[in-house]
Amino acid sequence: MKTNIGISEENRQAVADELAKLLADEYVLYTKTRNAHWNVEGPDFYDKHKFFETQYEELAERVDNIAERIRSLGHYAPATLKEFLALTHLTEREQNDNSSTGFIKELLQDHETICIHLREIIIPLADTYKDLGTSDFITALLEEHEKTAWFLRAHLK
Repeated sequence: MKTNIGISEENRQAVADELAKLLADEYVLYTKTRNAHWNVEGPDFYDKHKFFETQYEELAERVDNIAERIRSLGHYAPATLKEFLALTHLTEREQNDNSSTGFIKELLQDHETICIHLREIIIPLADTYKDLGTSDFITALLEEHEKTAWFLRAHLK
């Protein structure tokens, strides 16, 4: 059945393409955060283990919400690691040690990269593609990433 939500097919496709990149970013970040949870070492192990657990649980919910947003636009969400790695703005893990500081610095950089990307697409989603719903959705995600970046930054002081 055809999707008829007041946004042209061309615009829905463009929005779905942007959301697919975001989904890839979130999934890669989810994986990197899981890695931090599993592999962190040091005297602050337990606290950081729990800290990273909270973060990956939040990311898992975001991943699901983004995929469902893509589906609500009448498109299919990418769902393979190959697709995610081709679409993401992030890089594979670069840190070679398992200290909490190393993981936090890398995750902070990733959250900030996502913040920058989200800021770039918020206005075009509303103005160019006429999708205020997705623009609002992205604004809420931006606020979540900014808060997480703040939490990570606070751990480095």
